[in-house]
Amino acid sequence: MSAREEILGRVSAALKDVPRSAPGANPVPWAYAAVADVADVAGLFLERVEDYRAVVTRVGSDGLPAALATALGDSRRVVVPSGLPTEWLAALQGVEVVTDDGPLTAAELDALDGVVTAAAVGIAVTGTIVLDHAADQGRRALSLVPDLHVCVVREDQLVGDVPEAMARLGAAVAAGRPLTWISGPSATSDIELERVEGVHGPRRLHVLLVG
Repeated sequence: MSAREEILGRVSAALKDVPRSAPGANPVPWAYAAVADVADVAGLFLERVEDYRAVVTRVGSDGLPAALATALGDSRRVVVPSGLPTEWLAALQGVEVVTDDGPLTAAELDALDGVVTAAAVGIAVTGTIVLDHAADQGRRALSLVPDLHVCVVREDQLVGDVPEAMARLGAAVAAGRPLTWISGPSATSDIELERVEGVHGPRRLHVLLVG
């Protein structure tokens, strides 16, 4: 007896008491891009993002420049995509802002302290931020090479779950833009189950949720 026959035999034996029904007799209700039933989308998003060891600050639109300056901490040189709103940077003092319109090389990006980007979607259930690399988010290297990523997410960009997010990202996919899915700072536990941060991307993630 082959391994395949043995496995199928065990499956058949386990199901012998289960009544058989015609295909499609028990349809599963499902709709693409359905809106998830989440009572507090913003609250759940904050909770899940913090679970990933990211720093989250909830601010009003008027308080964004000051919050962004605080999030950058002691950073002295930061990079921003060319389409980032300049008013977001109004409170920065003593910080050199480099606009990625060259583009910068990987070595040049690695020499910078951090990056500031916008976002496309925030997913509450998974605590995930998605970048579709529009002009206010820049190319993928910006969010992968610098050690600190400060990401601005608006509350109207939040959705309950992944199917709803995919519906919002459809235009970017159709345009051929890549998608970057961020769930907390970059980390891995592949080696001896020891958590190491900053392996595949930024070691620190600071999310500013703007209401």
